[in-house]
Amino acid sequence: MLDHNRPLDTRLPEMFRSGKRLRSIFSGLPSPAIVEMCAYAGFDFIIIDNEHGSAGLETTENMLRAARASDLPCVVRCLPHDIARTLDIGASGVKIPMVNTAAQAADLVRQVKYPLTGGAGGGRGSAFSSRAAGYGAFGGPAHTQRSNDGVALIVMIETLEGVANAAEIASVPGVDAVFIGPNDLAHSMGYENRWNEPPVQAAIELALKAVSTAGKCAGMLALAPEDEEIYAAMGARYFARVATGIITKALKDSAQGGKNQLGY
Repeated sequence: MLDHNRPLDTRLPEMFRSGKRLRSIFSGLPSPAIVEMCAYAGFDFIIIDNEHGSAGLETTENMLRAARASDLPCVVRCLPHDIARTLDIGASGVKIPMVNTAAQAADLVRQVKYPLTGGAGGGRGSAFSSRAAGYGAFGGPAHTQRSNDGVALIVMIETLEGVANAAEIASVPGVDAVFIGPNDLAHSMGYENRWNEPPVQAAIELALKAVSTAGKCAGMLALAPEDEEIYAAMGARYFARVATGIITKALKDSAQGGKNQLGY
């Protein structure tokens, strides 16, 4: 049941461990309304794309509010230097691109986790005045533990180096899911954006199987229902679509339909 008393939604790590198929959607549009629409459409979670999207920190915070109000776990894809502030404004998790080694993944875990009594945990800076801690209403050790247990870390593999190290990356404690970025992987292999080329698909399959065998949730783009089945057979369990692609296609279909109806 949604706890409206706490801004932080802590369901994602358990969702990634559940064994269930998950459907998510990237949105680079700086719009809380889009977040609500994705919630009402029935996605399991949304990914605010602050790697390629245009939302600033204040807009991202309002998108997180929209996600919490509409009961939708919300990941923010960001670069490593934005992790601390992204988590402080209440993200359910972060998704970090271009992770190539287990050492890099372990450093990201340290940035996501607070240090705990006895020196365990990570190195995240602590401030209970943040939105994630209810501006102090839910701070202290309980917030620290709740964050360490309930904030998800997704790392992205987008190069052949990452593919070769996929099993080791997935095995790092604190990594909840590993997502294969097919577009950048194809570019890194010399195929531009043609990620359906057989060598790129072979690399994707290798990475997905390695992550799944390591016991972690493997993720992949699935732009059509048949893609989901193809990549599920390779070991993927969470699938992502892209909001702008869906919206643009719907607009084109509507525009073309209007022309046809007018006899153009």
